[in-house]
Amino acid sequence: MPQMPLPALIRVLRRSALAVVCLTGLTVGAQAQQATIIRLAPEDQERGLNGVQKNFYFTTETGIATPDYRNAGFFGQHLRPYLAGNQEALGNLNRYRQQKWLFVAERLTFVGAVGLYSQQVLALDEKQQYFNNTQKAAVGLAAFSLLSNVFISRNTNSHFQRAVEANNAGLPAARTGVLYQLRPSTVGLAASATGQPLLALSWNLR
Repeated sequence: MPQMPLPALIRVLRRSALAVVCLTGLTVGAQAQQATIIRLAPEDQERGLNGVQKNFYFTTETGIATPDYRNAGFFGQHLRPYLAGNQEALGNLNRYRQQKWLFVAERLTFVGAVGLYSQQVLALDEKQQYFNNTQKAAVGLAAFSLLSNVFISRNTNSHFQRAVEANNAGLPAARTGVLYQLRPSTVGLAASATGQPLLALSWNLR
């Protein structure tokens, strides 16, 4: 059986290596466009019911000991581009935004009620007053505002967390499976002890 000349064999191996590189790059690129793995900051992952109402922080970096966490914004607007195409995740993020608007409205109502009560204290020149009819209404409004805050804030954080969970659950199986994790990091050519060209693959161990 005739043997292929060495230069021709090298060209064939180079083309094969190039094809593997291109195929791997296209596959990873297509998956990155479909979805991105999102991870919340450790303290944000632990938020439960009635948790603090502050901005979430997230990252899309993987395999890094100290990733760069980004601010998701008060309404989660900076996370939205990463959820494009995932209706379940976007639905949860929309509910999170709605709850944040209700939270803002409740805070404004409470501040307004306190301001109205304080204004009524000095409404009369001859004496201070602390419980006229207007102040009674202001106290009732402030109490209602505080009570509504408990119900508004109860599940607000959960909606954001569910949006992230829905996004990650919708990733292609190859992106989170064993085969994806075992893909080679580099592809190239190497020479054997006898001088024969070999296809060289390497992996990053993390």
